[in-house]
Amino acid sequence: MMNGDELARRMLAHEGVLLTDTSMRDAHQSLLATRMRTADMVAIGEAYDALGLFSVECWGGATFDVALRFLRECPWERLHLLREAMPRTNLQMLLRGANAVGYGPVADNVVREFVRLAARDIDIFRVFDCMNDVENMRLAMEAVREAERLCEGAICYTQRRPMGYYADLARRLAQAGAHVICIKDMAGLVKPQAARALVRMIKEETGLAVHFHTHDTSGGAVASVLAAVEAGADAVDGAMDALSGLTSQPNLGTIVEMLEGASGVDANALRDISDYWEKVRGFYAAFESDMRAGASEVYVHEMPGGQFTNLKEQARAMGLAGRWHEVARAYAEVNAMFGDIVKVTPSSKAVGDMALAMVSAGWSREDVEGEKEVFFPDSVVAMMRGELGMPEGGFPKALQAKVLAGEAPLQGRAGAALPPVDLVAAKAQVEKEVGRAVSEEDVLSWVMYPRQFVEYAKHRRQYGPVSILPTPVFFHGMGVGEEISVDLEPGKTLVIQLQAIGDVDDSGMRRVFFELNGQARVVRVRDESAQVKVAQRVQADAGNVDHVAAPMPGTVVSVSVKAGQKVRQGDVLLAMEAMKMETMLHAERDGVIGRVHVSPGEQVEAKDLLLEYRGR
Repeated sequence: MMNGDELARRMLAHEGVLLTDTSMRDAHQSLLATRMRTADMVAIGEAYDALGLFSVECWGGATFDVALRFLRECPWERLHLLREAMPRTNLQMLLRGANAVGYGPVADNVVREFVRLAARDIDIFRVFDCMNDVENMRLAMEAVREAERLCEGAICYTQRRPMGYYADLARRLAQAGAHVICIKDMAGLVKPQAARALVRMIKEETGLAVHFHTHDTSGGAVASVLAAVEAGADAVDGAMDALSGLTSQPNLGTIVEMLEGASGVDANALRDISDYWEKVRGFYAAFESDMRAGASEVYVHEMPGGQFTNLKEQARAMGLAGRWHEVARAYAEVNAMFGDIVKVTPSSKAVGDMALAMVSAGWSREDVEGEKEVFFPDSVVAMMRGELGMPEGGFPKALQAKVLAGEAPLQGRAGAALPPVDLVAAKAQVEKEVGRAVSEEDVLSWVMYPRQFVEYAKHRRQYGPVSILPTPVFFHGMGVGEEISVDLEPGKTLVIQLQAIGDVDDSGMRRVFFELNGQARVVRVRDESAQVKVAQRVQADAGNVDHVAAPMPGTVVSVSVKAGQKVRQGDVLLAMEAMKMETMLHAERDGVIGRVHVSPGEQVEAKDLLLEYRGR
């Protein structure tokens, strides 16, 4: 692994343009709701290692969360396996500044420890802040420099900002220790003329190398990439043909062809790898959006490409699949309400969560900004409180006051106010929760995603390392008569054949008959789809002030109150989750809880009765 200072010098000295492939991170996040599994990435690693790319972006961003939450994989194991598969290639990650890979600020010592551990395998850290707040990036950038890795300081691009705004950011990032300045265009909003101006300005102001990143949502991203190269960009991002375009990055093979040798990468070798991705992409068809062509409306709603399919999947899970254009319009309205902010995780999540809440509840902008009582997702409250930093000029005061309901916003950097995490004590606590020894990497996973890590650990204890299953089997199961081979470790392979599936019994269980390396086996498993349907839940009476209704479809995560308990306005009543959107329901007034109608783990629909106050 090359020292960051030396790698930066080589970038500046390199003739032509360097290429980064995003297929293993941003491309599948943008097209396939981040669902790409580790096995499918590692299988093509050797071919990647022979390409001569500048780097492969393969970690960070939403991949950390999704690996635990949905794929039941350890994100750290993914990183180690990719390092083994691509020993000669620079591995690159996306780091959310003071949030590390979380959705909110974490203690400073957690950020430093995270970077230290990741730097064992990561060569290039692209560090950004969702509000372009350099102070929120400084700690992470210092940690990257201390680890002697390449630090890319990212400028998150949005429309309607003067060139002076970006020039000031570039100078401040250089002063903070960036080796490279990245233009991070999350939604694909940089037009060719802006790309030329930005690259030239950054090089003149800082003398540093420039790395250009964009998305192809509008269909015009290749033009912007070529304009950036023409202006002197040192490196550009793209995705392999089969995972490019639409909300992903522009086509890497096309960029290579248009550069006509200036990249030093063999276009035919790229196409061979693309053939592999074309086959693999079919495994993830269930997570594809129905977007079939470029959409110039991105210049209106400004939705980041990495959020697009995730938000669509959230909308589908909430029963809003047929109302997507309403969600997109609401997204633009929310952005305007919030003061036209920079939108990238986690600020984009707050905008998306609010848009989904508005469409689900039928609220208008006037309802949200006016006197009507509405619930605000936790992500919105946290953002307005200042946990994600403050945008230039601050948030609209009236809306901020309504969201915070009398609470004062934070002063200064949110992470600085957090006490250091006792990682030794945390290790003991997580080991108690999961019932096994854990690594220092596991501890950090738990610190940032406690519930998701515990659920992953319990799933792995019960079912084993499901990451080794073939992808179609992981998502859809086996068919009767189907046979698969599973490599547990080098030299140890299981051959599994499904022979028959018995009828469901009165308890909802089935007997499953199969052969394991030729030996007959039978197990009883619960058939979730065969469970008896429960009676429809009682709907809350909109005119009854004692009724608390579900604001959206989802799962009850936790219930914080019980019958007879006194609550004060603002107390947490329960938590709900739909996809990655978790919302706390707070008491809107003082009172006594009468009946609680739900328990953790139960599914509810919008307007279902969750609990009742005792009548006044």
